[in-house]
Amino acid sequence: MQLIEFLAPHFAFVSDPTAWVALLTLIVLEVVLGIDNLIFISILTNKLPEAQRARARRIGISAALIMRLVLLATISIIVQLTAPVFTAFGHGFSWRDLILIAGGLFLVWKATKEIHHTVDLEDHQDTMIGETLQLSMAGAVFQILLLDLVFSIDSIITAVGMTDEIAIMYIAVIVAVSVMMLAAGPLANFIAKNPSIVMLALSFLLMIGMTLIADGMGFHVPKGYIYAAMGFSALVEGLNMLARRRRKAKAGAGH
Repeated sequence: MQLIEFLAPHFAFVSDPTAWVALLTLIVLEVVLGIDNLIFISILTNKLPEAQRARARRIGISAALIMRLVLLATISIIVQLTAPVFTAFGHGFSWRDLILIAGGLFLVWKATKEIHHTVDLEDHQDTMIGETLQLSMAGAVFQILLLDLVFSIDSIITAVGMTDEIAIMYIAVIVAVSVMMLAAGPLANFIAKNPSIVMLALSFLLMIGMTLIADGMGFHVPKGYIYAAMGFSALVEGLNMLARRRRKAKAGAGH
């Protein structure tokens, strides 16, 4: 009874239609924001031995959920992360800005390194595959956790900007991460089976990294532009894949 009395005020929104609209909108936003995180997890775990990939994805996404829930529990501290701590080049930098810049630099470095090894086939001395095998799954999970932190803070600050209802935030985050968990395996398998998709995904990570840096520097790039570019690129690559399959089928029929 005491638990019900404690929770009742937090779920008062169930009778408010506008709150349901906010919930659905926030779920969609959280799922879309999770795409960045999911692409990174898929690429990184595909470099592990096949037997460890599914487990690493589960650990990484579970950690993302836990991190988001912990951040929601400290929502007052998260909101303060947007307060400027110093000013440089005419821009007040907050802790959120610094975290976004650090995460963006990490993504740019990782994506650039992977693109280099993908293009330069003769350079196998320090490939991502060899590096990840040396670090084992612990190394891959550690890198996932670093980016989980960056994306989680961005996700929670977005949630705070959408609604004041803490219950709506919790529900949206749990649903969004659950969708990530369901989509992680198929996405990783699709990337692994289509080598050309790897370069496209790495380009996405490079663009996302630059966007994070720009955002941290005070130059906000609307997310709609980023996801529209990603969607258009994915559509073009899908048409290329369809064309390649038809050419192969035609060549096979000719023999």
